[in-house]
Amino acid sequence: MTTAPVVSPSLPRLHSAPASPFPKAPVGSGAGVAFPARPYGPSLRLRSAVMAASGVGGNGSPMAPEESAVSSRLGEVKRVTKETDVHVKINLDGTGVANSSTGIPFLDHMLDQLASHGLFDVYVKATGDTHIDDHHSNEDIALAIGTALLQALGDRKGINRFGHFTAPLDEAAVEVILDLSGRPHLSCGLSIPTERVGTYDTQLVEHFFQSLVNTSGMTLHIRQLAGNNSHHIIEATFKAFARALRQATEYDLRRRGTIPSSKGVLSRS
Repeated sequence: MTTAPVVSPSLPRLHSAPASPFPKAPVGSGAGVAFPARPYGPSLRLRSAVMAASGVGGNGSPMAPEESAVSSRLGEVKRVTKETDVHVKINLDGTGVANSSTGIPFLDHMLDQLASHGLFDVYVKATGDTHIDDHHSNEDIALAIGTALLQALGDRKGINRFGHFTAPLDEAAVEVILDLSGRPHLSCGLSIPTERVGTYDTQLVEHFFQSLVNTSGMTLHIRQLAGNNSHHIIEATFKAFARALRQATEYDLRRRGTIPSSKGVLSRS
């Protein structure tokens, strides 16, 4: 019996592939392709068009001046009373630079958390009657930060508006929910077990956020989920607040610059 020979179908001739848009990794690096930070092709062109219309960049924050006419959102406040002299500057579209000298070392540490985890540039210089206690400086610094935030937000067009974050720090965990609604409200559920952290009166934590809420027009809920170390509880609070505020102040690309309210207005007044 004769067996028919097996004939493999001829494969189409392979043409040389066009040059890849991705740069090759250096020899010996262990990587095949060094991928660029942004995609290529139609998806990039479509996304770029949406971003340009919204005035924002690829990470959800406003586009840099070379990419758009939109500039950074800045607020600056000088507040001088018989008790304190406070100067605050905030850049919502910063890189997390902190420069704080309040005369209250623990508060400086917390403002560092606000800058670092919110990716805000925060400048605070303050002098006050801390020889009496930290109450007046703590309050006036928070009032000034809230006012600077109000300035930086402007008409609040295109922002997410809402923020929600839970931050752990070892045994402590704190949840923060906020709404840049224009309506000031604070609900603070912290149970800080000691009266002081270093020289800082722990009663001043709630007073700090109440003062900030009053001038910024923010609805803020703070809830302690766990924790028995005062330092950890307070630091987790500031970290969660920073991340929630970052979320709320960043741009929502789908809004295309509209105000995130069915009323069409979000303002402190």
